[in-house]
Amino acid sequence: MYDERLTAFSRDRLDGRPVPEDLRVLLIAQWEGRTDLARLLDLDFFEPGEVHPLLDTSYLTPQELADPELRAVNAAAAEMAGYVKLVAKGGKGWLGYWLHPDEPADRPWRLVELDTEFSFWRPSGSTLTEGAAAERAAYQGDPDERIGFARLAADLAALGLPLSTRDYDALDDTEYEVDPERLMEELTEAAREKHGLD
Repeated sequence: MYDERLTAFSRDRLDGRPVPEDLRVLLIAQWEGRTDLARLLDLDFFEPGEVHPLLDTSYLTPQELADPELRAVNAAAAEMAGYVKLVAKGGKGWLGYWLHPDEPADRPWRLVELDTEFSFWRPSGSTLTEGAAAERAAYQGDPDERIGFARLAADLAALGLPLSTRDYDALDDTEYEVDPERLMEELTEAAREKHGLD
């Protein structure tokens, strides 16, 4: 029923890669108008035609767009958009996957979060659902985020979206092979040099 929409989402947001199973469940829930999962995870998935945040320059004035420093930053951001596959609004800004080609292919996609100041964060967890739940765990009204995460995991499982663990401390916290923040700095510096700013 939703095959065409999933294919379009994959093409628009993941460069045609297969949609991970938990993301598929979350997308279908949003498209069906179910708010239970979105409420628990505080996620709102991109709709067709929404611009990738790293490519969105609509808020800049013509003078800002012409500024050499900003042009260098925008060039670096455009290159980063090839690796940062954002799929949802939530958390600190946007959440998705870090799909740099130097990341190991034999493990789940690494999660990445981009905040509204264009800083990159590494969420814990091996799936988008786990990353969002780990982020939300501190906002559950519990004295400890571990308790909040366990409650969220139980609630998600009851809705048909089980996590790999209910133990916050057991979430995958593997480091990136290529750090997005550092790569953004390197690409910006290369773009500055190209524009004669060094």
